[in-house]
Amino acid sequence: MTKDKKQELKIEAIENGTVIDHITANKSLHILKILGLPDNETQNITIAMNVSSSEISRKDILKIENRELNHEELNQIALIAPKATVNIIRNFEPVKKDKIILPDKITSIIECTNPKCITNYENEPIKPVFNVINKYPPVVRCHYCEKLIRTEDIDKQFE
Repeated sequence: MTKDKKQELKIEAIENGTVIDHITANKSLHILKILGLPDNETQNITIAMNVSSSEISRKDILKIENRELNHEELNQIALIAPKATVNIIRNFEPVKKDKIILPDKITSIIECTNPKCITNYENEPIKPVFNVINKYPPVVRCHYCEKLIRTEDIDKQFE
């Protein structure tokens, strides 16, 4: 076996599903948590973590077989992996490729870190809403109490 063959990264192709590439290194498990995976319906999930990347130095890759992510799920992923790309695969071929774009407003994926925020009271049926202040690295502000939540505080909610 040649040296080139030994250094080759082998991740099996999927017939149908979603490939998320250029995930910030070591964040793929956070994405699985956001998506509620693994679950009983998803057949195969392939994770490559902290692999070399010419674009972002180190990255993660997720391959989710037989599931195409919807717009809301992609918005949620953008908070954790704002530079990721998503490929929709059908019959082993990419049919759609998009960069994930963090929307201007995020709803319900994270909690406000202000314990006195109205969204943190059990008897108040109010979902958290955040305005995006900075897209990369992500920084958001609570719509209700105006608490600023930085990337490291966002990440802690998925650990």
